[in-house]
Amino acid sequence: MPDDQDIPEPINEARLGSDERWMARVIKNEDDDGWAVSMTLHGEAEPALVGPWTMGRDKKNPKPLDVSAFNTLVKTASEVLRRHEQQLHAQLNKNVTITTAQGQRLRVALAIVPDEEGATATLRAEDELGEEIARVPVSPGFKLTVGSATAWVDAGFEKPR
Repeated sequence: MPDDQDIPEPINEARLGSDERWMARVIKNEDDDGWAVSMTLHGEAEPALVGPWTMGRDKKNPKPLDVSAFNTLVKTASEVLRRHEQQLHAQLNKNVTITTAQGQRLRVALAIVPDEEGATATLRAEDELGEEIARVPVSPGFKLTVGSATAWVDAGFEKPR
């Protein structure tokens, strides 16, 4: 359980807002005369979201960051992170369903585990009930297709080259 000291105090200022997870900063857009807002998870070096921010009535300064706008930004930034995680998961985990020569339907799955020192990958076959039939390590560059899955099964689940 985290200490209360680890949870940042909420901030609600004109150009700065935060809660226990997120920090919003209204910043000068260096590319033009406008303003931008960045949303950063506490503890992260880079923002998860940067977008344009509305000018105030004087057309020089930014519109103040209010609680409602902050909550909308939190929802948007959280959705951006969720979609990024889904995309990464889809890139690292693929599966195909094949039918063997004997008429058995198999699900063949490729799971890649990224690692700074060298990614690893596993090729797995499951029957229609989800029972694992075979598992072998493969190169993270292995391309899973219906053809490569069928060839692996036809070869008796030997490690593909």
